[in-house]
Amino acid sequence: MRIAVTGSAGLIGTALVRSLRADGHEVCRLVRRPPRGPDEAAWDPKRGYVEESGLTGCAAVVNLAGAGLGDHRWTEAYKKEIRDSRVLGTRTLAAALAALPEPPRVLVNASGVGVYGDTGDRTVDEDSPVAGGFLPSLCVEWEAATAPAREAGVRTVFTRTGPVVAGRGGAWGRRLIPLFRAGLGGRLGTGRQYMSWMSLRDHVAALRFLIDEDGLSGPVNLTGPAPVTNREMTAVLGRLLHRPTVFAVPAPAIRLVLGEFAEDVLTGQRAVPRRLLDAGFRFQDPTVEDALRWALTADRRGD
Repeated sequence: MRIAVTGSAGLIGTALVRSLRADGHEVCRLVRRPPRGPDEAAWDPKRGYVEESGLTGCAAVVNLAGAGLGDHRWTEAYKKEIRDSRVLGTRTLAAALAALPEPPRVLVNASGVGVYGDTGDRTVDEDSPVAGGFLPSLCVEWEAATAPAREAGVRTVFTRTGPVVAGRGGAWGRRLIPLFRAGLGGRLGTGRQYMSWMSLRDHVAALRFLIDEDGLSGPVNLTGPAPVTNREMTAVLGRLLHRPTVFAVPAPAIRLVLGEFAEDVLTGQRAVPRRLLDAGFRFQDPTVEDALRWALTADRRGD
């Protein structure tokens, strides 16, 4: 199968491309720099351009592109970058797919559990209402930008993603795990906010499941089946690393350092993957302890 992937240099994209190629699939990486080989094609989301050769003959397209939410302080300029990188990119890609003589059969398009807002202790699934605010509105626009592809008959899935647990890369591998290894880990704010985590290997497996599962379209939560609070995650990670977790970062300090993005850290979603489970997807890491054990083992192996 030929599959095009955007955002292939990121944590999830790198792992997905590796997994697909290991199983013999042909992957074309859409890149914003000059292509370096026959397995790459150019695209420019801001100019609305996609090199047609990168999409021709593809049975599936996976769109993971988007500026990192935690990479910079949320100034108005960076919020615009966050939005444009997702909405304009998706709109560009969806229009290009719709214009193909033979569009792919499926578009798997990233989104986020932030669409539900701060859910507190309330469990939400794909049928739950969306909230207001910057992140929920962004996710709504992001998903709506796939309209040209959907109207052209392309089965379209919105992967509402939670924090991805990995030993290397991403917020866990770059920040949390090293901090806890140093004995400086602890809860954030009250620690009562829920985290809808998912291990990287389950995330990649779920993306591949969605490519193949013809009966699924629309929103699908890509989260583990058992969300935990920040306090619970802190305790598990400290125990696995044999490190104390006595430090706590107070909410005012987080807001001072992160600005508006702090609200995303101090709030959370108790989102469950109802549609994945109903479709028969089986998790390799059904608990946060399973996910963290796998991530720490993968880190030691150098994966």
